Amino acid sequence: MRIAAVATAYHPDDRLTAVVESALESCSTVIVVDNTPGAEPTVADKLTGLGGDGTEGRGRVKVLRPGANLGLAAALNLGIAELPEDAEAVLLLDQDSALPGEVVAALAAYLDDPTIGIAAPTPWDAAHDSSYDNLAALRSEVADRTDVITSGMLIRRDALERVGRFREDFFVDFVDIDFCLRLRRTGLRIVQDQRLKLPHSLGDRRPHRLGPLRVQVVHYPAWRLYWIARGAATLLRENLRRDPLWSLKAVLFLASWTWRTAAFEDTRANHSAALLRGARDGLLGRISLRYLPEGATYRAAR
Repeated sequence: MRIAAVATAYHPDDRLTAVVESALESCSTVIVVDNTPGAEPTVADKLTGLGGDGTEGRGRVKVLRPGANLGLAAALNLGIAELPEDAEAVLLLDQDSALPGEVVAALAAYLDDPTIGIAAPTPWDAAHDSSYDNLAALRSEVADRTDVITSGMLIRRDALERVGRFREDFFVDFVDIDFCLRLRRTGLRIVQDQRLKLPHSLGDRRPHRLGPLRVQVVHYPAWRLYWIARGAATLLRENLRRDPLWSLKAVLFLASWTWRTAAFEDTRANHSAALLRGARDGLLGRISLRYLPEGATYRAAR
């Protein structure tokens, strides 16, 4: 299977180089979309020479620099628009999640089944040597999933054509979940192999004590919490009737973020307000552009 990769980045460091080098082991082309605002050089600008072809003297890496933070969905759409015509599948990666060639080959084997649209590894917290998924132990090693994260997705090319573009109004969070829900509505499956691990970082993840309990909390800036809550609430509103079980998961997800923020966030009032505003806007179909990060451009229709 001929695979191309799309790697998204934002103020990347040398980990992006490792991601691209790893992708070149199994992918014919790697397209890097660097969302860093401005024209100042970044690590991404040095990548075009990687994967050089001895005959043509050119690399197999293409770098796109839109000059603004367009959000994850827009970056993915830009990269996918540049896929070679002969690519049969696309591997999605972020700037700190390298997948060895043998893992990509194992994922590609699942796409031999025409009913499978996405094959994915399991995100792994390398710092704590544990899965991010608290329910992973309750599932079989290879399981059908309702959704998986963007990084590590291997998507069949014709599945992309059936599902369409990533949803740019979500900006960052829930871009992946929305895509997965739409893919499953086409009749295709999503398979995750827990034996294939994707080292992945969720950001500032810290343990906190609540009586005898040890609670892991990811600390994000307030603007990010807005997009998390808006994405969850939007999909809850849109899927309540057609997928009530998934909608219940969205309710529990929002409740979990709300109480963890209220209990453990240093600036509780500011962060809680962002969460509540995001949930309200999602339920009402609104958008608050003041929660865009500095240097961001919102391309979705308003």
